[in-house]
Amino acid sequence: MTNNEQSIITAEEEIEIIVKAIQNKKGKGIVSLNFQNVQHAICDYFIVCHGTSPTQVVAISDSIQKEMHEIYHTMPWYKEGCENAEWILIDYIDVVVHVFQEPTRKYYDLEKLWGDAGIVHYSSE
Repeated sequence: MTNNEQSIITAEEEIEIIVKAIQNKKGKGIVSLNFQNVQHAICDYFIVCHGTSPTQVVAISDSIQKEMHEIYHTMPWYKEGCENAEWILIDYIDVVVHVFQEPTRKYYDLEKLWGDAGIVHYSSE
């Protein structure tokens, strides 16, 4: 690939890299929510996981961003929540990642809120 060529990244490829980055930092409860058949959805997929401490939540977030940049040369379109690390959101347009601390994840319960989305569970290695 030359410097002027852009590679097309599918959402599924993004998900694969993001899930592996979460697993590398021992993220828990990893799921993807598929919104492709949900009317008026804000993106195609959510990836949701949690860590057991603010330090781990930041490490997971950093790992995702590092892997996406190293492999696909892409940066998040938007991110927030890094200051208190209770809920870090990383927006890659088609795929939005939510990295929670466990109590915050339980409180917001995105999986139940978006119950009409298809859900895939991933192992926490």
